[in-house]
Amino acid sequence: MAAFVPRQVFPHYGAIPRSYFLGHHRAGLSKMKSMLASIDYVVECRDYRAPVTSINPMFEEALGKTRRLIVYTKRDLGNIPQSPAQRLAEKKIQSFDPDSAVFFVDSSSRQGINQIIKHLRNDAEAPDRLVGCRVLVVGMPNVGKSTLINHLRNQGMGKAKALKTGGQPGITRKIASPVKIIERESGSHVYVLDTPGVFMPYVSDAENMLKLALCGCVKDAVISPVTLVDYLLYKVNLHDAQAYQRWSAPTNDVVPFLETFARRTGLLGKGGVPIVESAALNFIQKWRAGDVGRFMLDDLEAEERRRDDPEQPARLSMTQALRNERMTRKNKLDVNKNSA
Repeated sequence: MAAFVPRQVFPHYGAIPRSYFLGHHRAGLSKMKSMLASIDYVVECRDYRAPVTSINPMFEEALGKTRRLIVYTKRDLGNIPQSPAQRLAEKKIQSFDPDSAVFFVDSSSRQGINQIIKHLRNDAEAPDRLVGCRVLVVGMPNVGKSTLINHLRNQGMGKAKALKTGGQPGITRKIASPVKIIERESGSHVYVLDTPGVFMPYVSDAENMLKLALCGCVKDAVISPVTLVDYLLYKVNLHDAQAYQRWSAPTNDVVPFLETFARRTGLLGKGGVPIVESAALNFIQKWRAGDVGRFMLDDLEAEERRRDDPEQPARLSMTQALRNERMTRKNKLDVNKNSA
């Protein structure tokens, strides 16, 4: 029997949408900009599984020179905890933002929260701080902002969660009321404000859109779940093709894989016909929970090379991204008019 050979490229980008920039994203970003004069600190959340792709360049322009702290969420889902690979990855990630404090937190535990509390407590104690410190928490949709705030409140104040969380983007649609996470006798309390997740107006690389969709930054209906599993299968196979061995032998063929997965998990319709789309959504959820291997979707070494190469194109600015979004919408309207 021939040894399994995983695909080395994933060329099936086709009609992958390139944006998920909704009305409340635009409104939320505008509101954040208007509040900056009263904000002392920005905490930017990024997804550890896509530490480069989940950077939204719009924050760089919108939030200006406000002091920033970067938190990579869901750390336990992007690497084997406490492994040499995790330590090496985090060293590289920290080098990408040498001017900001960088922290890593787990998806469901309070691992790493104490370090953030200590950092913010020291900032709130600054000699020139006469009133409470106000911290704005920003990030892509569903990157874990509300969960982070709940952990900070629990760890800092010993209180239950204050914000609603969920597995799909869009739970937070407007900037929330301040939540106290650190209380001091001096009155220099620390308050955090949750914000709506903000997506990019335009994603130039279709593969990045697939990564963000797998991480849950866009609703599952935006991209076909079968396409997402096809891409996920490609990535899993490159890391460890045995990660799904309880359901299937290693394969590069997504539809036969999903049919087998559906039979093994009981996702069957009338006459025992596999429900392929439900199977796809179920498999994606298993990966998101860490049940189908724990690895990063981004290539950190490739990002290092990109940053070291002066000829590499810079990330899209906010103006360029908004222009591309308008052009995309115009093209869609033109296509609809011509087909009418």
